Amino acid sequence: MSGGAAGPGCLERNDWICGEYLRTRSQELLDATVQHLGITAVSVLIGLLVAFPLALVARRWRSAAGPVLGLTTVLYTVPSLAMFALLTPVFGVSAAVVVTGLVLYSLTILVRNILAGLHAVPAEVREAARGMGYGPARMLYEVELPLALPALVAGLRIATVSTVAMTTIGSVVGYGGLGNLIASGMEGFFKAEVLTASVLCVLLALLADLLLMGLQRLLTPWTRAQTGARARVRRGARAAKAVA
Repeated sequence: MSGGAAGPGCLERNDWICGEYLRTRSQELLDATVQHLGITAVSVLIGLLVAFPLALVARRWRSAAGPVLGLTTVLYTVPSLAMFALLTPVFGVSAAVVVTGLVLYSLTILVRNILAGLHAVPAEVREAARGMGYGPARMLYEVELPLALPALVAGLRIATVSTVAMTTIGSVVGYGGLGNLIASGMEGFFKAEVLTASVLCVLLALLADLLLMGLQRLLTPWTRAQTGARARVRRGARAAKAVA
């Protein structure tokens, strides 16, 4: 009995999971992923560079705190499609539209977390630094910022993950990274393209969060020591209670 002809492949069947799609569109996926990473990284970096002085201004002058926090909150409430439409006449149809929009969205998270971290520095630590002759700039960079790092990195993690997700909206102007594939896949109901690009987007967000978490642990070793000390105290308390 002769073998029959091979059935249609997963691309012809339009399967959600398709190895043939990965094999034949690998370069397209790589280009979209690189664009997605580039837009995300640039947006978060610029957002951090803008948010830091804004947070310092809000902390230095209490009268400026309300307007700064209010403005960043209002910007965050603007729908992404409207934001990109408003920015297009200024920047044209370019990646700058997407980057600028993402920077503005990141400010509300970054400014608030930087402020929270700086406000959490104990007053006695500042007084001790002043007693040792630390000026404002030296105190900020050598005392306050290191102690504010946990809150700062926490905000950076949230901003990065949200930026990875929101970069996909840039597909409306052709600069959405993996969002371009998701949009084109939805338009033609190309299941493998939609699922693959979506999964890659989720993986990028998880990877970025894990990398920033590792960076936080590397830059703040004292938090691990404090956590270990608290755990030992709790174990000691439980042991003492059991003996009693």
